[in-house]
Amino acid sequence: MWQGPMVPMPTILVAEDDPAIRRAVEQSLLLEGYQVVAAGDGLEAVAAVRRDNPDLLVLDMMMPGLDGLAVCRVLRAQGDRTPILVLTARTLVSDRVAGLDAGADDYLVKPFEPEELLARLRALLRRAAPGVGPDNPAGDQLETAGVRLDPSARRAWRCGAEITLSRTEFDLLELLMRNRGVVLDRATIHERIWGYDFGAGSKNLSVFISYLRRKLAHPNAPEIIHTVRGVGYTIRAS
Repeated sequence: MWQGPMVPMPTILVAEDDPAIRRAVEQSLLLEGYQVVAAGDGLEAVAAVRRDNPDLLVLDMMMPGLDGLAVCRVLRAQGDRTPILVLTARTLVSDRVAGLDAGADDYLVKPFEPEELLARLRALLRRAAPGVGPDNPAGDQLETAGVRLDPSARRAWRCGAEITLSRTEFDLLELLMRNRGVVLDRATIHERIWGYDFGAGSKNLSVFISYLRRKLAHPNAPEIIHTVRGVGYTIRAS
């Protein structure tokens, strides 16, 4: 029975200067059916992006020559919006925020489990897929307390000024705004945004919330993302 043409699996670029880690990540991706392009440093990564046009990038933060953050900045400055996951051995929140500031969509702290890496990649690929999904109906704009969101165009404004959000930041803000006034627990947010519950000990969500608050801050407007201690987060006007 004819089932139509086969859809090729996404191509993922893995840029990591540690050969053992690079091979381990590459093997995990190949076993899942992904096509993989490997690079040993940032310069190779930039060249591979231009040559192979991958669907997603996995970049080590610390690489010789051109590190992962520099690669992010170069690509974003060129208008390249390919999803980027940064790998880092650094655990400080400031280091993770630096990755988001450079244009990364997500980060993963070493050492990590292959299952978590794959879950994060699946989430990034889903959000990068074209089309309008059930949580993103066309023409549906969201607005509260001076924040306006256009999901179909993936644009956001605070008090009339447009703000630049990464893919993950936008999805997180959209989820909270669609559930305005409802307290969403951390497990629910993890599942909806990343497709995987990272557990109570993960700082992943708190870093994104902190960074999103910074971008939404305005001297003439109130804080709208509120923490409900021991539960999760909600959006409300005051």
